[in-house]
Amino acid sequence: MDGVIPLNKEIGQTSSDYVYKLRKILHTRKIGHTGTLDPLVDGVLPICVGQATKLVNTLTGSPKEYAGEITIGRSTTTEDREGETVEEKKLSKPFTNEELEQTFEQMTGDLKQIPPMFSAVRVNGKKLYEYARAGIEVERPVRQIHIYSFSMTSEPSFDETTGYQTIKFHVKCSKGTYVRTLAVEFGKLLGYPAFMSQLTRVKSAGFPIEETFTLGQIEEMMEKDDYHFLKSIDEVLKEVPSLELNDEQWDVRVSHGGFLEEKDVDSDKTKQLRVQRDGVTKALYKYDKVRNMWIPDLMLLNNK
Repeated sequence: MDGVIPLNKEIGQTSSDYVYKLRKILHTRKIGHTGTLDPLVDGVLPICVGQATKLVNTLTGSPKEYAGEITIGRSTTTEDREGETVEEKKLSKPFTNEELEQTFEQMTGDLKQIPPMFSAVRVNGKKLYEYARAGIEVERPVRQIHIYSFSMTSEPSFDETTGYQTIKFHVKCSKGTYVRTLAVEFGKLLGYPAFMSQLTRVKSAGFPIEETFTLGQIEEMMEKDDYHFLKSIDEVLKEVPSLELNDEQWDVRVSHGGFLEEKDVDSDKTKQLRVQRDGVTKALYKYDKVRNMWIPDLMLLNNK
């Protein structure tokens, strides 16, 4: 069983919970997820099975898309609705759509971000949330992220009783982005505390949420020997430029992890190259500017 499952994760479960459960359902141990989703976040969680586990790093590094909600007027310890209140500052009147849209625009492009204390980032061998639970504040590494798009998706709402304003949004972002922290930074730009009150991952590794399967659906399909929930390696990598290998390229070079000459490949040298044998992906190659050749990046020789 080799391929990727576009799983629809539910709120309250961890990414590791699903790996554990799927090992039992699929009767295989070779399973890995493509990036942790917090228990309070639901949505797309691609799960790699068998040979496809070699793709975990590749798929984890792809852009992600989320739909969520920012609440302005209060901040929390965890930057989401689960945490305790850190600061509260009620709005006397809601921000205008123009003010909100300008703020979204300010937060696109290359940004620097400090991971929240309640996160799985490791510092000195320990996860940040372990320090946070012990009440210890540590210096956190600044990371470079990229926000491809960040926008409001519907008319914001304002609660005159609480003095909170909520804004629904859609964001497309790079690997390593903490959307919780984006919500906090959004509020800071407006001069108010804020937190992420809801979040759903709507696209990851090319899979939109409409094409995902719940754990219950997968269990039912397995009972019927229906494996349509498992997407092949070739399908997952279909957007990567490809090269069909001739006998010499396959027998003499790629099957032994060898290089491919520049003159043999007509492809964008800034991107990965998917090399195929009889229409089946056998490896991913990348261009080496020093050698002026295509060299192996990821071998998938047992893919069938």
